[in-house]
Amino acid sequence: MSNRPTGAVAAGTVPRARTQESATSLVTEKGITSIDDSVVAKIAGLAAREVSGVWAMGGGAARAIGSVRGIVGGDPNVAQGVSVEVGERQTAVDLDLVAEYGTAIPDLAAAVRRNVIAAVERMCGLEVTEVNIRVDDVHLPEQDRDSDRGPGGRAANVEQEPRVR
Repeated sequence: MSNRPTGAVAAGTVPRARTQESATSLVTEKGITSIDDSVVAKIAGLAAREVSGVWAMGGGAARAIGSVRGIVGGDPNVAQGVSVEVGERQTAVDLDLVAEYGTAIPDLAAAVRRNVIAAVERMCGLEVTEVNIRVDDVHLPEQDRDSDRGPGGRAANVEQEPRVR
């Protein structure tokens, strides 16, 4: 977590959607409001997915497990690919995502960062100290066409002719 004062904005950082004063509303003389890590992770995951150019979230193994979950009828995990640290007044977010081919990754990262910070700060009242983004894959357009095909590139719904007669 950062110890930077909220008013200090360094070059290249994303402006904050809320000020430190809004984060103090979580700790009042009447009581403390605590927000679980999973709540922040879900909000961050949904906000990241809203950005055009984000194809999927999570590393290879996490995406594979998510696919299996979808096949068996389970609900998608909106926090997949999201890791958070939540303190009393601040949070840090780490995102693992797949970019669509043709998307400028630095622009994508900046847009995701802005959207995640705005959503978490607005909904949770926590100051987001950092959003670290790891792009671990690029989704190619051919992958969509190939997903309809079986082994060997043949259409999956077409019966294959025997190779030997």
